[in-house]
Amino acid sequence: MALDKIEQFNKAIEDKKNILITFKKHFDGDAIGSSLALKLFLEQLGKRVDIVCDSFVLPSQYQFLKHSNKIKDSFDGLNNFVISIDVEKNGLSELSYDIKENKLRIFITPKNGYINKENITTSQSDFKYDLIITVDTTDLSSLGDIFTNHENFFYSKPLINIDHKANNEHFGQINIIELPASSSSEIVFEILQQAKEELINRQVAQSLLTGIIAGTNSFKKNKVRPLTLQVASKLVDLGADRAFIIKNLYQTKSIATFKIWGTILSHLKEDKDLNLVWSTITRDDFVRSGAKKEDLNNIIDELITTAPTAQFVLLLNEDPEEKNKISGILRILPQNHATEMMKKYNADGDENETKFEINGKNLNDVEEEIVAHIKNEINK
Repeated sequence: MALDKIEQFNKAIEDKKNILITFKKHFDGDAIGSSLALKLFLEQLGKRVDIVCDSFVLPSQYQFLKHSNKIKDSFDGLNNFVISIDVEKNGLSELSYDIKENKLRIFITPKNGYINKENITTSQSDFKYDLIITVDTTDLSSLGDIFTNHENFFYSKPLINIDHKANNEHFGQINIIELPASSSSEIVFEILQQAKEELINRQVAQSLLTGIIAGTNSFKKNKVRPLTLQVASKLVDLGADRAFIIKNLYQTKSIATFKIWGTILSHLKEDKDLNLVWSTITRDDFVRSGAKKEDLNNIIDELITTAPTAQFVLLLNEDPEEKNKISGILRILPQNHATEMMKKYNADGDENETKFEINGKNLNDVEEEIVAHIKNEINK
């Protein structure tokens, strides 16, 4: 990695006190590991750091990582709205408030005379964060409501963009995009190593190795390079426990998870000519297995392992809670773009994996429609 990128990173964080780290709404373990490593590293420099991801729910297999339970699902106040009242002449006797019909009412009682609108001014404080770091995120819109509801914030603060995807839109003032890297966690390690390696303690190393293992499906993906293995080895030397990480990520499945995975594998279908495999799961399948939606984590990787020649892997499931909702996830291995392929369905994701939802149709109809659509896209 070019030294000037590290110099830019160091300069950007040097005088910043409150830092936001965020990542795409449809995240994976690479995003979790790299963001936690950055948080742990920056806090050692005396920074106040929050990690926020739209609608975030922590997958159970990542609970072993330090501070993983502190990742927030929304902002808890980006700035303050300030009401200033001139009480020099009238003084202040009492101040109270209530909320009525979703409206805040503030009651001010002066010591003498009265207060009118000429005595009142309003303003907004600056945003609580003075630097934004995004990890494993190709564009700002993939952040979800974190971005769309707070665009002024994202465009008013310096932003460091760290990613390893070819379709990254270089939306940061500092863009650290390393295409050969296997994962964003691998890039973060290089940044931290060159910035202040002595701060890469056991917990930072553990987070980074977790991100690399999750991002490469335990070193099985094509983007694994010799440097990836060297980085992993270095992280183990720094205290990361590879066996413990593997146990948490891949060897702590519940009976319900194995049941639902077995059902999905029994429903597996394929088109050998197009290297497409897909499966479906009904609401009744969830009930019989006792599984929840989060038990579907990593099932796409399991499907790829089961059908090693597959280049397009699709999973469709009825929502166990919402009757007329079908959720889908598509993972592709060739040089297509998963989200572009499924943009007709307002899919959200990146070039490798995308997620979408369809309402008001039954599972059989959705399966027929989506499989036909993907086949058509492959044949273009």
